[in-house]
Amino acid sequence: MLTTRLPNRVEPYRLAAHAEHLEGLVALDAFARLAEAVGAQHGEVAVWLDFAIDAQGRRVIQGHLEADLQLPCRRCLSPMAQRVESDFLLGMVSSDALAAELPSTHEPVLVEDEQLNLLTVVEDELILSLPQVVYHDEADCAVSRDQLTSGEGAEASDEPAASPFEVLRRLKGKH
Repeated sequence: MLTTRLPNRVEPYRLAAHAEHLEGLVALDAFARLAEAVGAQHGEVAVWLDFAIDAQGRRVIQGHLEADLQLPCRRCLSPMAQRVESDFLLGMVSSDALAAELPSTHEPVLVEDEQLNLLTVVEDELILSLPQVVYHDEADCAVSRDQLTSGEGAEASDEPAASPFEVLRRLKGKH
């Protein structure tokens, strides 16, 4: 079980030169952009990072993260527990031009002044690993299937209208 805190800023080129491994925890309430996307979070994200130089001489960060988040159900909007995990491979670059040269297997991470903000990297990876949609099971959701249908048309017969304009005529109240 991880108990150490991940540092906020590191010198990634030096860490890659020495093939360093970092692991630790980051408080989820430190991530403002994550809170904007899915609401305020509590708890911690566990992060493992391996800094290295690959066979092509690229400086890379291979990482893994795990977090238990409370994400809003898209039906009832109440929070539900969701485990998020992500494996990622980052290529360190100092400019956008170098980022374009990375292979598609690598995500670029911009290193400015030989410093890297690890909190930003972890937050980016958390946001990228969020599921597209989250729903409670129908039995557990506060919104039933009947509440998801809208309008009077939901109770109309299964027979197709004689004309596509027949529905419009009925809606306008003309017979």
